[in-house]
Amino acid sequence: MEDAKPMKTPMHPSTTLGLDEESLVINRTMYRGMVGSLLYLTGSRPDIMFSVCVCARFQVRPKEVHLQVVKRILRCLKGTANLGINFYRSQNFSLLGYCDADYAGDEWERKNTSGGCHFLGRCLVSWTSKRQNTIALSTCEAEYVATGQCLMQLLWIKHQLEDYDIYESSVPVLCDNTAVINISKNPVLHSRTKHIEIKHHFTRDHVKKGTFELINVKIKEQLADIFTKPLQEDRYV
Repeated sequence: MEDAKPMKTPMHPSTTLGLDEESLVINRTMYRGMVGSLLYLTGSRPDIMFSVCVCARFQVRPKEVHLQVVKRILRCLKGTANLGINFYRSQNFSLLGYCDADYAGDEWERKNTSGGCHFLGRCLVSWTSKRQNTIALSTCEAEYVATGQCLMQLLWIKHQLEDYDIYESSVPVLCDNTAVINISKNPVLHSRTKHIEIKHHFTRDHVKKGTFELINVKIKEQLADIFTKPLQEDRYV
């Protein structure tokens, strides 16, 4: 891959991966080694998190099409070797979270992908890209589950800060789905929310307590998009 053409994005926006029975089977050990190395690298390159996690789903029986996506990630790393994470020295310890979900983005099992990133001051300290365990029946439900996962991570960080006598009264969480914000403020479980598991409604409890504040954000300003779907080059940069 040293002489390969560099790329600006780790995955093309139109790429969808599945089992692909017609594609050739490749060496499983080699594929797992490549994916494992890339998973280690996501600790400092969150921009490849989503693409690597998608490739990691096919380690049992990898095919040639999966290997091509892994190679594109390597080409992207070659073309963006100057990118990284900056940690600034600051006395600002305010928490901020972004959460998003890609409804039925998994072409194989039709499950949704949750994504989120969490800032401590100006510094990105935590991020996640995870396929949801259940199949959501609506975009609102998928976003609501993603919001709950984001709040759990922020709640853990908030408790860690309290050990150092740093207290946050209300943590802002930016979400691009107004229906999720309305559900979190509605004290009544109406028919449209009955199919959502009770465990996800702890979001409403914490919003009511004032621990978190859900704020609507424009889609173009949603930083968590990079953890839920492949983006165009202009949004990636």
